[in-house]
Amino acid sequence: MEIYIIFGILTLTYVMVVTKRVRGLITGFQFQSFFLFLLTAVEAWSGRSIELGTVAALLLLVKVIGIPQLLSRMTDRVRASEDLGLILNSQLSLVSGLLLTYLSWLFYSYVVRGHNLTEGIALSASLSIILMGLFLMIFRMKALSQIVGLLTMENGIFLLASSLSGGMPFIVEIAIFFDVLMSVIILGMFVYRINKLFTHVDVSRMTHLRG
Repeated sequence: MEIYIIFGILTLTYVMVVTKRVRGLITGFQFQSFFLFLLTAVEAWSGRSIELGTVAALLLLVKVIGIPQLLSRMTDRVRASEDLGLILNSQLSLVSGLLLTYLSWLFYSYVVRGHNLTEGIALSASLSIILMGLFLMIFRMKALSQIVGLLTMENGIFLLASSLSGGMPFIVEIAIFFDVLMSVIILGMFVYRINKLFTHVDVSRMTHLRG
């Protein structure tokens, strides 16, 4: 069952890569986080772990409910255009995502190895998600997509830690949740400030500020 959930997380990352709308990107992140919550909840149930159950609950509250609502309100407040401003079109973005997944699998096959199939799939999928989060930050022109790209990378790091070591120490996971929430709030203020000063949140236009 865990493998199917991991494939679900990866598939939703592809959806985020090809979407052209801000709302679609936020919704994709919300469902990606929901599948990550399901994976953590399954691991907590199978291992009878109260700590993992707490982490799963935090995933649900912070990433599935809290952050998407915050991003949606932020989008409404700055009245940002729904168009993400794709540097690469959806087709090329999908090809790029598949290529990053293939490179991640090669990295696992030739560099890491030594893990069972489930751990190998989780590891290569998590590396792929991290790279696609970075892809979103580089090849999308809206400042909001930089935030979602960063959050996607964090989801990939969370999955990577789970696949390599069975999860991070409980106190570290709590600290990461707090850091992520604070980062979103700070970046939201940054986006709002950009919109107030420049009447848009298209970061590509900031290149004109170079001296």
